Amino acid sequence: MTQGSQETVVGRITAVFGIKGWLKVYSYTAPLDGILNYRNWTAVFEGKRVPVKLEEGRRHGPGIVVKLKGVDDRNTAMTYCGADIVVPTSDLPELPEGEFYWHQLEGLRVESVEGEVFGKVDHLIETGANDVFIVRATDDSIDQRERLIPYLPDQVVKSVDLAAELIVVDWDPEF
Repeated sequence: MTQGSQETVVGRITAVFGIKGWLKVYSYTAPLDGILNYRNWTAVFEGKRVPVKLEEGRRHGPGIVVKLKGVDDRNTAMTYCGADIVVPTSDLPELPEGEFYWHQLEGLRVESVEGEVFGKVDHLIETGANDVFIVRATDDSIDQRERLIPYLPDQVVKSVDLAAELIVVDWDPEF
């Protein structure tokens, strides 16, 4: 979910909400309304980048609705539907030791504890029970299979070294 190394996608504008320019947003943050902590967004849609400012926002049912500054009617709001919401990574709060943002893990090399190369983390998915790495093979992988590896620190994920761009996992290569 990254858009370059200096910013990350935190959500997506999905639909209009009402007639006064409000929009429905699908948040990738945890907690869901954490997206409202970021006021300066960049809306990215079909290669266009538009800086926008969050004027208001709130939980609404199972989702989030927002009002962007200068977006005061349904027709203008519709032009933002489908846009990814991007913020600078420098705006993200510091995490405790041993915790990582997904964008930090994407692109890292994944090896077994025995040193076998599985590939690189393409992206992660949330399953409810735990997050899962989607690992795509690279030229130096042991094979060309895509692997789904659960993100279970200490059980499966033995170490994450951001400086070395390496994740070491205790995972059977046959899976």
